[in-house]
Amino acid sequence: MSDYLTEMGRAARAAGRVLATLSTARKNEALLAIAEEIEAQREQILAANGQDIADGRNKGLSDALLDRLLLTEARIAALAADTRRIATLPDPVGTELESRLLPNGMRLSRRRIPVGVLGVIYEARPNVTIDVATLCLKTGNATILRGGSETLRSNVALVQAIQSALEKVGLPQTAVQYINNPNRELVAQLLRLDQYVDMIIPRGGSGLHRLCREQSSIPVITGGIGICHIFVDESADLNRAVDIVENAKVQRPSVCNALDTLLVHTAVASQFLPQVAARLARSGVALRAEGEAHSILQGDSGGAQVMAAGPDDFDQEWLSLILGVKVVAGLDEAIQHIQTHSTDHSESILTNDWANASRFVNEIDSSAVFVNASTRFNDGGQFGLGAEVAVSTQKLHARGPMGLEELTTYKWIGYGDGHIRD
Repeated sequence: MSDYLTEMGRAARAAGRVLATLSTARKNEALLAIAEEIEAQREQILAANGQDIADGRNKGLSDALLDRLLLTEARIAALAADTRRIATLPDPVGTELESRLLPNGMRLSRRRIPVGVLGVIYEARPNVTIDVATLCLKTGNATILRGGSETLRSNVALVQAIQSALEKVGLPQTAVQYINNPNRELVAQLLRLDQYVDMIIPRGGSGLHRLCREQSSIPVITGGIGICHIFVDESADLNRAVDIVENAKVQRPSVCNALDTLLVHTAVASQFLPQVAARLARSGVALRAEGEAHSILQGDSGGAQVMAAGPDDFDQEWLSLILGVKVVAGLDEAIQHIQTHSTDHSESILTNDWANASRFVNEIDSSAVFVNASTRFNDGGQFGLGAEVAVSTQKLHARGPMGLEELTTYKWIGYGDGHIRD
């Protein structure tokens, strides 16, 4: 283990102990200072991001990935606004989850407390730096961050703003630390820093998740990989369905809750597919269609580019303007397809048959399941959580958007009066 990382872990643990005892008012003061510092250092942050974007273009990064990397004046303003919004949210730390009086007269309660120190490993999207840092500060957790090399300058600039704000309000800068050395060995070492780090959260592709699960000696919460589906059944309002599919696919195609596969009931496929293809063609969406869907779209593609689906196309998180399309015989086949190909992130059914809606909700076991709504709503901000550290697709401790409560654990507190155990 390198001295660099060991010292970082030791400092994070010490900072975490300070954060754990802060009042809500002190934590909110820090958050508001961070928002102000982000705005004050806007030019430096944008300049650093501009260098990252230029390097990314030179390296041939895709437009989708460059969009994930990009910071703009509007996105900087949104980061500051999100930080201020987190300051307005209720603080879960110290909340009493339950209290009971035992038969022996001892009062027993469960109280929310911070997890401690979180290690978060992520790719692209420099906004994650702010989301993670601010949510962790609100819940009294220290953080060690490791972003992708493609956003190194942007992330360093953002962390400098955070640490400057922490210093101004008299809190340890080491409450939020960033591994700015691109050496991949440091990721492996972070995964074994169990003396200081309490939880690892990877945000990235399946390779990163697998690496963390296989090599970490620290508990890992995985999520953020979304192969997301919408099923349009025979009773759906097709005009609204076009709007919903367009929103789920086009609004921001490079994120994990964007639509990847569209399933359409055979009874409405010949009517619906040309309509939705024409709408998606306006935004340049290319379709990967299987079987009956391909035949229908060959006859009327609405101007969209259509290709026959390949053998692996329904196992792709596209993160771009590509959409898999399949016609299914009914709800049973739709559910079976989703259960086979889903990563348990976000799925939706568009229907006016509430028996179908109920079956879909009950049988699809993803972190968020929607009825007559876009998959894009599986998001901490949209759920009223302020922001999110990740969208967990596993089942232990946290599921779905990980907001404030999901960054806490609890301890038992017993109040006795000279009690001894028999």
